[in-house]
Amino acid sequence: MIDKLSFVTVYPEVILLVMACVIALFDLAVKSSGRTATYILTLLTLAVVAWMQASDASTGQTHYAFGKMVVSDPMGNWLKCFATLALMVTLVYGRAYAAARDMLRGGELFILSLFALLGMFVMISGSNFLVIYMGIELLTLSSYAMVALRRDHAASIEAAMKYFVLGALASGFLLYGMSMLYGATGSLDLQEVLKAIQSGQVKHQVLVFGLVFIVAGLAFKLGVVPFHMWIPDVYQGAPTVVALMVGGAPKLAAFAVVMRLLVEGMLPLALDWQQMLTLLAIGSLAVGNLAAIAQTNLKRMLAFSTISHMGFVLVGLLSGVVNTDTSAVGNGYSSSMFYVVTYVLTTLASFGVILLLSREGFESEEIADFAGLNQRSPLYAGVMALCMFSLAGIPPMVGFYAKLAVLQALIAPGDAWHIGLAVYAVMMSLIGAFYYLRVVKVMYFDAPVSSACVTAGMDVRAVLSLNGALLLLVGLLPGGLMALCADAIVKMLAS
Repeated sequence: MIDKLSFVTVYPEVILLVMACVIALFDLAVKSSGRTATYILTLLTLAVVAWMQASDASTGQTHYAFGKMVVSDPMGNWLKCFATLALMVTLVYGRAYAAARDMLRGGELFILSLFALLGMFVMISGSNFLVIYMGIELLTLSSYAMVALRRDHAASIEAAMKYFVLGALASGFLLYGMSMLYGATGSLDLQEVLKAIQSGQVKHQVLVFGLVFIVAGLAFKLGVVPFHMWIPDVYQGAPTVVALMVGGAPKLAAFAVVMRLLVEGMLPLALDWQQMLTLLAIGSLAVGNLAAIAQTNLKRMLAFSTISHMGFVLVGLLSGVVNTDTSAVGNGYSSSMFYVVTYVLTTLASFGVILLLSREGFESEEIADFAGLNQRSPLYAGVMALCMFSLAGIPPMVGFYAKLAVLQALIAPGDAWHIGLAVYAVMMSLIGAFYYLRVVKVMYFDAPVSSACVTAGMDVRAVLSLNGALLLLVGLLPGGLMALCADAIVKMLAS
């Protein structure tokens, strides 16, 4: 029998599901081309859900529900709150873009985005293999549909097909790895799996075999080398608003799944999965930064940039366990959480400027399209410059502190291998600075190629200005967010 606490624990998810269905029915009566009523109702729903998640997170309590298949803890609640806010910002930035490209003939964009967010919630709250897998599938199926939402656009259809084929392959890897661990431990529950591994009665070879497939599936969701092939094609081919939906909030959910599976469920195998993550991190930092140099399409450049930044997230996860010593897990994992949250914040602003400069019949996604932007709009050029400086890790931007936190956690144990990896990461970041600063150079020193006026609604200008200001403010005062991440990780590990 399911107790009342189980439903209380998942109230935000229930409200999100009910409102997604209500909005789908309500939209049938909406006639305006911009779907204004649907847009406002969607934002109100997201605001209420974000407030509920923040309220749950602020209590600092951990609750298990539905036979311990679902967990509600501060780490999960904060990540769900940030994911909800990220989706709100995405919709604010992308509504005008979508309307100009006839993507709002129905309310599919808003409804699919809500179901994608519900999938993220299920992923983040899952404490059972099947629950996590269901959340991943709900997110990815919604994402496939959104990527192909422009049915008359060949590039979008091609991107959706590539995403679907590779996504199905990754899901198969993940599911096969989960089945191997179920066969070895006899349970789908992460806590029971952890106890079985700790007992030492399960063959290590079987566990590692299943672990390899799970890490491969997770690597695809994060978009790290060598499972990165879909990211540049999807970012470039998908409508820009959908590219932001795929590249923003889902990164928070992917990080949460990594923490649930590898840390909560398989921490005793840390020395094994850390070796795999090391190879993924090294490859991602190299391929992401080197390939981005050759790109002329800004969205494709940011796609390769994403690969390198996910490599940095993995670097933070490598500093948790050193030679079976788990004393540094809180510091290492909280630095990764801080990094992924600030990365999503920067991604929102950078894609927000791209969306802002796009207009009907014109995609402002080539680096050359930003030539002389400072002469046309100093505000938007300034926001984009802040984004590029942050992604490059230049102080006092938040990206600098995020990289510093990860590198400090990595070298804290004083191990020679970790110090060498930190030096390598810094070298790759220096290479990355070139293509970020190239965008700044084009905006401020090249002659404008267009004299078209840059216009945007008051809501877009306000949110974009706030987004850009936060990149600087959190970089100058990172203590609050860093403490929040550390507290969330400590309480997650304690539960």
